Amino acid sequence: MIIGRLLLVAALVVVLSSAMMVRLWYLQVFEKDFLQDQGDARTIRMERINAHRGIIQDRYGKPLAVSTPALSLWANPGEVLNTKDPLGPLIDYLGVSEKSFIDRLSKAQKKNFVYLRRHLPPAEARNIMKLGIAGVYAEREYNRFYPAGEVTSHLVGFTNIDDKGQEGLELSYDHWLAGSPGKKKVLKNLHGEIVRDIAPIAEARSGRDLTLGVDLRLQYLAYRELKSAVIHYEAESGSAVILDVETGRVLAMVNQPSFNPNNRKGLDMNAVRNRAVTDVFEPGSTVKPFTVGVALQTDRYEPGTVIDTSPGFYRVGGFTIRDPHDRGVINLSEVIAQSSQVGIAKLALDLNEYDVRSMFESLRFGQDLGSGFPGERAGFLPYYRRWKDIDRAAFAYGYGLTVTPMQLAGAYLTIASGGIRRDISVLSDTPIVEQRIYPVEIAEQLKTMLNGVVTNGTATKAAIDGYSVAGKTGTVRKIGDGGYQDTEHLAFFAGLAPVEKPRLVGVILINGPKTTRTGGGAIAAPVFSRVIGNALRIMNVAPGRSV
Repeated sequence: MIIGRLLLVAALVVVLSSAMMVRLWYLQVFEKDFLQDQGDARTIRMERINAHRGIIQDRYGKPLAVSTPALSLWANPGEVLNTKDPLGPLIDYLGVSEKSFIDRLSKAQKKNFVYLRRHLPPAEARNIMKLGIAGVYAEREYNRFYPAGEVTSHLVGFTNIDDKGQEGLELSYDHWLAGSPGKKKVLKNLHGEIVRDIAPIAEARSGRDLTLGVDLRLQYLAYRELKSAVIHYEAESGSAVILDVETGRVLAMVNQPSFNPNNRKGLDMNAVRNRAVTDVFEPGSTVKPFTVGVALQTDRYEPGTVIDTSPGFYRVGGFTIRDPHDRGVINLSEVIAQSSQVGIAKLALDLNEYDVRSMFESLRFGQDLGSGFPGERAGFLPYYRRWKDIDRAAFAYGYGLTVTPMQLAGAYLTIASGGIRRDISVLSDTPIVEQRIYPVEIAEQLKTMLNGVVTNGTATKAAIDGYSVAGKTGTVRKIGDGGYQDTEHLAFFAGLAPVEKPRLVGVILINGPKTTRTGGGAIAAPVFSRVIGNALRIMNVAPGRSV
């Protein structure tokens, strides 16, 4: 009896084993492709390979924007909610309550993916992964870092958390800097962890580097001096631009207030815009040299031509144009040196108004310079079918039109380069585009006249020890409710150095200084002296004739 049962059991085992072997043979031969596909569907995944964003660097290769490796934590809500692993350490790290954490995952339960924390240092992320919580994973990304911080923030801009350019050159050249992500086929285990790379599908292509014409040394210098001036005068804002005369490259561009692109928590968006290209203002007396340039080209005027400015005021169409003092009979050079409104008004009414406007237009006032900065404004250059006399006069000394600090710098670049207008560029390899605006002799006369502004005119504080300087002050009342304000001013200075062979053009703008003396000669000219003087020394420009 017992033997019979043993034989029966043995027979059943043989039958079942045989059936199992047959079944396995059947699956291996006839169902192999189906089973393989099902297994692959559960374990093989397409993984994104993030691309490295290109570097932004100055003309000497010093990095202004770089991408550093980072890890982002993400979770599969369903897995995390069903795990028996302790969630306390993860919740503590995230700095949230257990309820809010659970609620967030519950709302995203229909999804397979939700970010927990983006762009963590790799070591920090790995410590979280060591907790071994089911459903929590790490993904490699890149974090954008700006070594110069707020010093280059308006110039470079910044990216968002997805590495897309948002401001500055990061935005303008996003297509150049951004790379193309790749794909690879990977084998994952039941926990979603990558076990093995199977095969690359598409290689990630890194973004291209962007080299600027900016000199980081001059950028630091200009930023320090501008910030100090804005703080000292309790001003609302300020801008500074330095251009290379030989190439038209932007060597430095800074604004106040600024911001830290590496930490934008609580960022004031008013501090984000690049005021040097986005903010417009009436240029005031800084355009007087260009009006004089028109006069010099008529062959009816020369630097020694006299103009009677007595008795210190001039009635034009029911309006009174005034000088601070009765300067009497002065020549054209003195009109510039002493910034006589009366002198320029009389000069303007003797010129063809369309010639003056045409000159301003040739200097690219009222036009987008194409510098590549987002939000760049063209300013305003009026055109009247019939010009009133007061409009002609005011226009000639810088009222009724608006420009940006960059545009004003470009205009003075034309004088510095011997009458040749050069397109302004922020990149190091942009072709130099030139157009002659003034004859050489006219440009030389204007430089000499502007030198007089610094030697014995309204801008003696712009002088630089060891170097000759040419430039012009500007002081403009700001427009508010009810028209021009008597207590709110813009102070600026535009100039070049050295006069004999100009290397640098600089524009300094101080908006709303809180001081009794608000003129460009008292406020902006000293900043120009420190910025351009130190810049010339940094660039090893040999000292020449001093003023």
